[in-house]
Amino acid sequence: MSMGGWNHWKAGLLLALPMSIANAAWAECDSHSGTCEIATGSYHIVLPQGDEHSTEAELPAVVFLHGHGGSGAGSLLNQSLVEGLTAWGYAVIAPDALPRRGTRSWTFFPGWEGRDEITFLQDVAADAAERFGLKREEMVLAGFSAGAFMVNYLACAEPDSFAAYAPIAGGFWRPQPEHCAGPVRLFQSHGWQDGVVPLEGRYLGGGRFQQGDIFAGLELWREANGCIEQAPEKREIKGETLRRSWNCTEGGDIAFVLYPGGHQIPAEWSDWMVDWFEAADPGAG
Repeated sequence: MSMGGWNHWKAGLLLALPMSIANAAWAECDSHSGTCEIATGSYHIVLPQGDEHSTEAELPAVVFLHGHGGSGAGSLLNQSLVEGLTAWGYAVIAPDALPRRGTRSWTFFPGWEGRDEITFLQDVAADAAERFGLKREEMVLAGFSAGAFMVNYLACAEPDSFAAYAPIAGGFWRPQPEHCAGPVRLFQSHGWQDGVVPLEGRYLGGGRFQQGDIFAGLELWREANGCIEQAPEKREIKGETLRRSWNCTEGGDIAFVLYPGGHQIPAEWSDWMVDWFEAADPGAG
């Protein structure tokens, strides 16, 4: 398929999206169909079917950050992700990163010049809550790849910004932060065969940057959550999926899921995350 044909097909798919997702409805912001503009950027949102104009009951939401080179609208093309969340009654908010050297990505690493992403994402959450009747205190910040790195850095610096954090295939870069504020509720997941963001990290940009070790990042999070023991309190195996859990403090817990496959969002991720987020006892106290 030619590039022109690909762009035509993708544009058609975007227009058809509200019809293709059974449990959801693409919402409009003012006169900008499908795009919500705020002073610091833009986002897109899908609401559970029937709730696109309702503010009678506040809805929980997941703010989902796309990967390097992606877009908010592109994230909403992931049918298993969106349908999985809206089936549970969650809105899905998909912000847009700004171009960095011509490609959209997040300004997450300390010292990089660019937009204040923490302020932007807090602004997105507040704007969406007001426009669409969403429950601000029940918003989860999630993301994939570069979006997952952004999730980790925001959670580390401003842990009270969101109710919980759910990075997929991303942690910290080296040198990783010495300390994180906490506690946090963290649902981290990673593909066992991921070669784009390996569990042990890798060098990028001819050695100028280094992705960090996911396990080292988890140690940092255990410290932020006040875990005395490094060993997990629970270990689970379900099919080919492995899970370890730490409940070290009131209001904070960590779940780490290893799934088969590579650099991808598992089709089951929405169910995993919501099951965990809605757990009755997130902290051991």
